Amino acid sequence: MIELIDAKRTALETIIERKASIQPDVSSAVVSIITDVRTRGDAALREYTLRFDEAEIGEFKVSGDEIRSALADTPPEFIAILESAADNIRRYHSRQLREGYEMKESGGIVMGQRVMPLDRVGVYIPGGTAPYPSTVLMNVIPAKLAGVGEVFITTPPDRDGVVDKAILAAASIAGADEIYKIGGAQAIAALTYGTESIPKVDKIVGPGNIYVAAAKKHVFGEVGIDMIAGPSDILIIADETACPAFVAADLLSQAEHDENSAVVLITPCAALAEKVRAELEKQIVSLERRGVAEAAVRRNGRFILAEDLNHAAELSNALAPEHVELCVSDPFALLERIRHAGSVFLGHHTPEALGDYCAGPNHTLPTLGAARFSSPLSVDDFIKKSSYLSYSREAFAAAAPTVTAFAEKEGLTGHANSIRIRMGGMI
Repeated sequence: MIELIDAKRTALETIIERKASIQPDVSSAVVSIITDVRTRGDAALREYTLRFDEAEIGEFKVSGDEIRSALADTPPEFIAILESAADNIRRYHSRQLREGYEMKESGGIVMGQRVMPLDRVGVYIPGGTAPYPSTVLMNVIPAKLAGVGEVFITTPPDRDGVVDKAILAAASIAGADEIYKIGGAQAIAALTYGTESIPKVDKIVGPGNIYVAAAKKHVFGEVGIDMIAGPSDILIIADETACPAFVAADLLSQAEHDENSAVVLITPCAALAEKVRAELEKQIVSLERRGVAEAAVRRNGRFILAEDLNHAAELSNALAPEHVELCVSDPFALLERIRHAGSVFLGHHTPEALGDYCAGPNHTLPTLGAARFSSPLSVDDFIKKSSYLSYSREAFAAAAPTVTAFAEKEGLTGHANSIRIRMGGMI
């Protein structure tokens, strides 16, 4: 199913090459949709919802009755699961809250930083082949903890114009303010520019398909966005103490997401790789999404033979994966060598699926190597910072020669004059 590649003899860039690319035809279609929604508002949204979701929508906003009905119809045991997961996510993300600061210097100088929540955020929740109530919790809860004034969800309806009950239940538990029955690039356009029914927001977060990703990329600058998310990936570093069945199962847990998902095993133990290969072939046949998983394994499945665990960590850092599992005898020691990863899972009993649902850390993570420069979704994504500064008369006079000299060096005479005119008035 997957050949074992010796990293000592093969350049890493030839083993794995994944780049975020949006095809021109996708970009063109998205720009057309965004322009249309910006121009025609709700009328365009209704046409696109009928075309893409085969649903006729009257009111886009989900009513209070629909939410109450969803809560009543959701099994109590699943409500309890949602509430437990929400509690864990709140506890983890509450540690990310930060305060501003103020510095008072000698001579009457005061400067500082204010930390303020965004006014309004839109959260995109995918529909399509499966509902993702976990994504509701992961996106809405940090926003509410940050103090965002209004958090709106957009999500595609089914053919009857109904939003999945689990998504509505999760939205209620997470504290979303409003939910709208709209998906795709048209939802991103509506959140960016506003329509008769859907208010414009300051930032859009949440995953989606290639059209959603392209739309978020296009509107960035008009609004903030969290990231351009690509297909999911997992990289497992395993030694001889790893259980082959566990490793194979964890690889398949990401392979079933998308045909373009990447699943990578790096190990210094060739015998382990062979056992994992056998387990993959055994387990994949029982998956409901077998076709998706097989395509992902075929396209982006890699087994890499490393010299040792330190070499494995170097290879992992070069790939900067979304998820890293350390299935080794001393995972905390190896953790110190992992610099680039969206989220790291340590030990034989910490599968990535724990992080997807209930552990607490966010599951919205940088993909396609973006962990080199990007971070998981957090409270920080829902705040902004402003600096402030105050100089006394005496402090200004002391700084004036330095500022004037700087401005003149850069040829900005207006800047210099704003200093001189005050100095003149002080004489």
